[in-house]
Amino acid sequence: MQFNFLNVNSKNFAFVLAFLAALIYGLSFTIAKDVMPLYIKPFGFILLRVTGATLLFWVAGLLVPSEKIEWKDFKIIILSAFFGVALNMLTFFKGLSYTTPINSAVIMVTTPILVLLFSFVFLKDPFTTKKIIGVVMGLIGAVALISLGKKMQVNAPNVRLGNFLVFINAASFSVYMIISKGIIHKYHPINVTKWMYLVGILMVLPFSWSQIKEVHWEVIPLVGFLKIGYIVVFATFFTYLFNILALKKLKPTTLSVFIYIQPVVATLYAISVGSDRLDWLKIVAASLIFIGVYLVSFRKTER
Repeated sequence: MQFNFLNVNSKNFAFVLAFLAALIYGLSFTIAKDVMPLYIKPFGFILLRVTGATLLFWVAGLLVPSEKIEWKDFKIIILSAFFGVALNMLTFFKGLSYTTPINSAVIMVTTPILVLLFSFVFLKDPFTTKKIIGVVMGLIGAVALISLGKKMQVNAPNVRLGNFLVFINAASFSVYMIISKGIIHKYHPINVTKWMYLVGILMVLPFSWSQIKEVHWEVIPLVGFLKIGYIVVFATFFTYLFNILALKKLKPTTLSVFIYIQPVVATLYAISVGSDRLDWLKIVAASLIFIGVYLVSFRKTER
């Protein structure tokens, strides 16, 4: 049985999916940090994440029309697997284990700027005044919200190396969004992503296998398994699913700016659990972020 709900026919619906992906991922920094390296090391966690998401994408593939992918297009799938799965996740999880969730979020907001630059170089996507203003406003809001707000006290044994690895992650994900844009239009995004993740397993396995064998599953509490499940099912499968579906209707530059929403989500989460409070700085910063998203994503309809 095949369903059409995995097809995105409206740009407004694409905006909703991009927002949901940012909402889900905004909680993953702290949740992932709670699990590793206490219960599982970073690379071992990645193997769980990629394997679980691969199974979910292949199941989702049963819900969309089957397609035969041309051999020449597997080059793009392999590159997408390298930049969008292997290098992206290996550098992010390893970097997060060295630095703080706050630092990671600060660096991740450079992604829209990198995508804007890569789009200009590879896709000849022109710069517009509105886009530049939107990116800058969102960046100012996100950096102000994170760097001037209350700091989280977490284990950060090598902040400089961790920050560098997270930046490589941001650059890697930016390249992935650029190179995967064309093939996602040629085939259904689910059919592309299921192969991308299958190739991704082979790429991360050499780095992850030794760490996955070291895990003592019997000492992980129920809350630990729930957090692992959140990262695999929501922060991996659903965020990638929502992003690739949104990419059918949105430009990479537009999609990437939704990363600015993640600091807002992190702040609201902190307020909800009583670890932070709402003040004028957060209100102004959140306003800048959403205005920036609007300026980059809104485009006047031309006749």
